[in-house]
Amino acid sequence: MSSKISVKGEESFDAVCEAKHPGRPRCPVAHQNILKAARELVEEGGFDCLTIEGIAARAGVGKTTVYRRWPNKASIVMDAFFEEVSSRTSFPDTGSAREDIRLQMRQFVAELNGPLGCKISLLLANGQFDEEMAEAFRARWIEPRRSEAQLVIKRGIERGEIRREVDVDVLVDALYGPVYFRLLGEHAPLTETFADTLVEIVMSGLEG
Repeated sequence: MSSKISVKGEESFDAVCEAKHPGRPRCPVAHQNILKAARELVEEGGFDCLTIEGIAARAGVGKTTVYRRWPNKASIVMDAFFEEVSSRTSFPDTGSAREDIRLQMRQFVAELNGPLGCKISLLLANGQFDEEMAEAFRARWIEPRRSEAQLVIKRGIERGEIRREVDVDVLVDALYGPVYFRLLGEHAPLTETFADTLVEIVMSGLEG
């Protein structure tokens, strides 16, 4: 017997949950079911074939339940793919900007050699043909991580480790652009040695 509860032919158990408990957080079971459905459907048929209707049907909820949480399918996919991303790729604060970047870069390339790398490759590929996906990826993945890297670099500038005239945005691109290029091009492996060498080459000569 199906566990889905129909409300006026459209809503699911999530709507019932919300109706019984107005003002309380929306049903976490429905939320997770939606993310799981989106993840499965993208892996099965790709982003182009994904629809809100399909996600709702797979999750056992109504379309309005989905739209209450996300404005479009790209936003759902971003949450679905990155809800379990490890916080280990955050930057430490060792007292040295170069060391902070080196340690974070090592962990980042290690993560990219696992499921995270596959997710990013898939989302970047789909973003080439779908502007919503490209924008969601920039807003939900690229920009927050650029901001973290910029803060580390600015911290290094304030401490006199990095020259003040350095263009922070360009420096972030110089550090992380090669990582994404190697991930997508697959012409060489992503290793700790690569991370260390990259940081050394880019940061060399930037001392204040």
